[in-house]
Amino acid sequence: MKIFYSVLSGIILSTIVFTLLFGFQSNNKVDDKPNNQQIASQPDTPEEMYLFGEKVPLENFEIYERVDRELVVNAYWHSATILALKRAARWFPVIEPILKRNNIPVDFKYLAVAESNLENVVSPAGATGFWQFIKSAAVEYGLEVNDEVDERYDVEKSTEAACRYLKDAYAKYGSWTMAAAAYNAGMNGISKWSSIQKTNNYYNLTLGIETSRYIARIAAIKIIMENPVKYGYYLNNDDLYNPLKYKEVILDSSVADFADYAASLGINYKTLKLFNPWLRDSSLKNKNGKKYTIKIPEEGSIVLIKE
Repeated sequence: MKIFYSVLSGIILSTIVFTLLFGFQSNNKVDDKPNNQQIASQPDTPEEMYLFGEKVPLENFEIYERVDRELVVNAYWHSATILALKRAARWFPVIEPILKRNNIPVDFKYLAVAESNLENVVSPAGATGFWQFIKSAAVEYGLEVNDEVDERYDVEKSTEAACRYLKDAYAKYGSWTMAAAAYNAGMNGISKWSSIQKTNNYYNLTLGIETSRYIARIAAIKIIMENPVKYGYYLNNDDLYNPLKYKEVILDSSVADFADYAASLGINYKTLKLFNPWLRDSSLKNKNGKKYTIKIPEEGSIVLIKE
């Protein structure tokens, strides 16, 4: 009898364990979906598009998939895309007139987004600013770069320098798409690959992964930024960063202490550097009396923090 009850107890215990393990699982089927689960969907890839005024051959499956990949990446890279949209409200009105004045397709503003996300960043290789110039290229295209002044941080001047580079690249290749690729890989690199592969068409070149993705990424950024709501980005005007309002003063002498200089202008050191990030030191020798244009905020346009 004891043996019977022992066996029965074992059966009951096994049944309870089985029910707990497998019965619980059966009530949570694989295809059951929580009500609060977010759905990830395929971003819409256009059937036709133009970039820099030139047709992107999306009818070619490889080019289509290249652009499609960058659309997926950037449409779901929410933090970077939201910041790009917010910053564009401030900086596109600065960049666009410079591009137009230099007869550069306005789509090149999206190249700046691809390069820096419209922020004065420094890459591991030392490329700096919105347009990510390395020092040698910056100097070659007319920017002053030293310990005290680095005009790669000046959005207007670096945009002008980028325009000069793009004009040279377009004159060399006769294609804005090739000029954009050269901006990423350098003219020497693009010319080398073009010569070896016997083609002057970017979309027929086999390139390294970075340059191969580069144009597609710019295309994806353009698509999303021109149709933000379509890709799930809902920003109100109040969410956007306003253009900076400023007036200009000429500085043609040395400055022993920029904190004192800022105070003489009615602002503080931090504000001076925010409006003039190309000033890289706390003083300026300026032995030759070069004229620099200093921006200071219009009165009442910002709130200065009181001491």
